[in-house]
Amino acid sequence: IAEADVVVFVVDVLAGLVADDWAVADILRRSAKPVILAVNKADNPERRLAATEFHALGIEPLFAISALHGTGTGDLLDAVVASFPPAPEEEVPERPRIAIVGRPNVGKSSLLNAILGQERTIVSPIPGTTRDAIDSSVYWRGEEVTLIDTAGIRRRGAVAPGVEKYSVLRALRAINRADVVILVIDATEGITAQDAHVAGYILEEEKSVVVAVNKWDVAGKEPGAEPAFREMARETLKFLPYVPILFVSALRRRGVAEIMDTALRVRQARYQRISTGELNDLIRDAVAAHAPPSKWGKRLRIYYGTQAEVNPPVFVFFVNDTRLLHFSYERYLENCIRERYPFEGTPIRLQFRGRESR
Repeated sequence: IAEADVVVFVVDVLAGLVADDWAVADILRRSAKPVILAVNKADNPERRLAATEFHALGIEPLFAISALHGTGTGDLLDAVVASFPPAPEEEVPERPRIAIVGRPNVGKSSLLNAILGQERTIVSPIPGTTRDAIDSSVYWRGEEVTLIDTAGIRRRGAVAPGVEKYSVLRALRAINRADVVILVIDATEGITAQDAHVAGYILEEEKSVVVAVNKWDVAGKEPGAEPAFREMARETLKFLPYVPILFVSALRRRGVAEIMDTALRVRQARYQRISTGELNDLIRDAVAAHAPPSKWGKRLRIYYGTQAEVNPPVFVFFVNDTRLLHFSYERYLENCIRERYPFEGTPIRLQFRGRESR
């Protein structure tokens, strides 16, 4: 009781008021915690009427419920959520950390120099000029930001031993310590399998992403080039459907401001939190629009959900049986969340906990 934010006091309508109910009620009153009275086994109108007897305990609000059939549990949950204390402010790291990554010679260092407004790193047409992950600081719209330029990431089989191998390892560690990753693509070569491989590294680390299509001053001269490239990018990077795609020229410093503004906006999405009440409103709407799947004559039931973490956002759904969950319905729920709360450029995780796992 001392550790709880809210106490749900469950009594049995079939047993009626007993001495133990009075004793527990006295203990709960002394605790000064919010208490909600749940009169269980109220499976029919007669039992729900009998539940009014428990008003004698002096505990409000009172809900007549059936845990077996789920009757009244939605209203009970709403009351529980409404009684929660305000969530503490999430501690966002003071300085955003943005890593600039991509395969060799796509213009990562040129982009960094364009953002910094100075030649901080060596720029060369020879792939692999940048060997280390280099940290630079810049003030962007009054906010100090750490930028990390990295060595180009190659396919595992294409990484040469020695200095280059360890440069790639440092680049992967740079992704790990970043909040947001700017994935740089060479527009003149299109999106290659190697680009998708780099994107896969970023997704594995659950980092937020902005895709920067560089050298657009050369590749984007034909009418309709941008929508065509965007469509191709969405198809190739279909495992990252939520990422913004920007067209830039690091050499001519075009689109640089948009990249930084977008990266910082994406970082804010990484720390966004949805209240439990708002999330459960969304779940109710989603279930009403598209019923959960059934299996073995039994239908998946979602009791409630909550956002457990940020950076990246993690949502936990409490269900009757996780074995009834199909991946397509999980994807549907993610799409419903993103439709109302886009979480731009940011991966979100959905976890399901069922009664069978208790």
